[in-house]
Amino acid sequence: MSNDSLVPLSDWLPDWASRRGPAARPATTTQDPRPIPAAPEKTASGTEPPRDPHGAESETTAGETELIADGAGRNGFVRLGPAKVILVTPNEDRTVRRKLRGIHLFMITINATLGTGLYWRGGQILQLGGPLAVLLSFLLVGALAWAVMQCITEMLCIWPIPGAMSIYVGEFVDVELGLAVGITYWFTYSVSFSALIAVASAEFDFWPGFQDKPGVQGGVIYLCIPLLLVLVNAFRIEIYGMIEVVSGAIKILFLGAIMVALIAINLGAGAQRERRGGEYWAASTAYDTAAARDWGTALLMCMSIATFAYVGVEVIAASALEAKWPRTRQPDARADSNLSRRSNDSLIGNSVKFSAIFISVLAGAAYTLSGALVTLDISRDDCQLPRLSWVHSSQAPGTGEGECVTTTSSAFVAIAQQSLIPSLADVFNAFLIFTALTCANTNLYVASRTLFGLTSRLDGGAGQPWLLRVLAWFGKTNRRKVPMRATVFSAVAFSWVPFLRLAKGVDETSPIGVFIEVLSEMGSVGVLIVWACECLAFIRYYHCIDLHRGVLQAKKISQVRRWDFSDASDYPYRSHGQPLLAYLALSGCLFVLLVANSSPLWNGFFLLPFLSSYLIVRDISFISVSGVTAVQWHAANEMKLLSVVQQVIVFIALWVLLKLVRGASWSMVDLSNPDRVVKKLRDLHDIRLGAT
Repeated sequence: MSNDSLVPLSDWLPDWASRRGPAARPATTTQDPRPIPAAPEKTASGTEPPRDPHGAESETTAGETELIADGAGRNGFVRLGPAKVILVTPNEDRTVRRKLRGIHLFMITINATLGTGLYWRGGQILQLGGPLAVLLSFLLVGALAWAVMQCITEMLCIWPIPGAMSIYVGEFVDVELGLAVGITYWFTYSVSFSALIAVASAEFDFWPGFQDKPGVQGGVIYLCIPLLLVLVNAFRIEIYGMIEVVSGAIKILFLGAIMVALIAINLGAGAQRERRGGEYWAASTAYDTAAARDWGTALLMCMSIATFAYVGVEVIAASALEAKWPRTRQPDARADSNLSRRSNDSLIGNSVKFSAIFISVLAGAAYTLSGALVTLDISRDDCQLPRLSWVHSSQAPGTGEGECVTTTSSAFVAIAQQSLIPSLADVFNAFLIFTALTCANTNLYVASRTLFGLTSRLDGGAGQPWLLRVLAWFGKTNRRKVPMRATVFSAVAFSWVPFLRLAKGVDETSPIGVFIEVLSEMGSVGVLIVWACECLAFIRYYHCIDLHRGVLQAKKISQVRRWDFSDASDYPYRSHGQPLLAYLALSGCLFVLLVANSSPLWNGFFLLPFLSSYLIVRDISFISVSGVTAVQWHAANEMKLLSVVQQVIVFIALWVLLKLVRGASWSMVDLSNPDRVVKKLRDLHDIRLGAT
């Protein structure tokens, strides 16, 4: 077959997928072999172009030939006559096993979401803004997370593909912006993996046997535990999925046990305790005057902190590429861009949809209820509550007068200690460590799948630039269909972060401690940027299919006819209140990103002098391990305040750099041409098919 007869696909696709290279690579056997459709009937004029499963006629040009993977599993092709060109499934070393069922996806998302944001940040929110701020911040940010997931879910139900978060933005907003989103998303979860190891290490110091023992910290916690988590991620996906199910079930059971314990403590359980009731709500809007100038500002700061708790609700988009594809297909289903509606509806209905829609709701309910119970058991001004490390307070630990000795940074453990119930604080602390490590394990999984999704479609063959060949190397899987190269790189990329604690102890008020805390907060900032871009992608997708509904209806492009209710199975999921909800979600993301996250700067901090004075020298003071001077401490505090601004600036700089390197235009993707839109949608369907 001549290369000249093939039609090039999107620039997103490599040579081997778009047939622009020397030769198209053969299709590999998939786990769900598709039957070869019957040959089309010939007429006097020749071969009739085959029709898609829904009766839509395929677009053809002279000399084009359709290739379909052999249903018997051989690496051959069947010539069916003139038809439109489709994608060939990638080589076997660039595919994954689709073995995750709905329970696996649900627990992976639970492990990514239900983590340190509640157990460490909940007490910080209480100290900063009081009991009412705890409820409002978790509720408001939870509503924002639900709105964002409505947008992501609708696109994910149509295209559960590798690198989904990046591709949605690239196809409907801007290609380079999509690449920047993918890189930011990988960075977020890769750095969070290492930051969580450091957080778990700090909780180990709750027990005296682990304190001031750098050998134990460095050799066991910082080295052996990450190696163990890499080993867990090396298992076949069905085994890894079962591990996530077990760990997720344990986390849910422990959360329930903690809630019961908090209720019992409030009712008077434990030595020298009285029934508390709601006495701490008498000053529901009390706030930290050293951190905020009024309660409204404190609430905005609390919303910024609470965002960290919801990081992870969107990881279903990273794990959907390994969701189990149904084996039952319609007899006439062809391997083209119009897949069987029933099979896809079965896939989404049984595997992806529930987790994508309801995880944010369940997380919001758990966070709000747990946070409310904490407000009933400990006072806002209790010296054991964690404080913002950049706020100087006479009540804070280690400040001389009014000094409070504490061995934990969690309000839950502090409540257990004050209850004097034997061993309860130890049990709570052990669970917190388990939570941090299981969350780190899932973060490594998400980072590896994100990197794999970014690189699995790259062609690293001979003649390609060296950088492209290096990136393509990460897009391969091993014989167990696990992207181990991407996994190992994601684990070691920031493996040096926990070891910084060995240089200057584990005190969170030291420059090293603040630096690690900044890295943790950058996770929430990066995810907010990704959320905003996904909302924008959905808005443009929504208006795109609405603008071209006539053409899409005439050509019967499956699974994008949102307005057509005649066949309920054609459109997998319609989110509520669109497109208004998407606009509100986008506005909410920008509000938290730019307004709430900048609220700590409103209490006497001036951004312009800081940008000119500290943007360069702060990094020098951070890497110093010889001691903490006043200047270094001042710079460390201000670095923490500016982490949000820096993350946004870095993201924009990355986007601009990609534009310059690729020589791309500075306009968004053109969605006005109906033919290009039809081709784009069919290309996305083909990518979905190749992922199976």
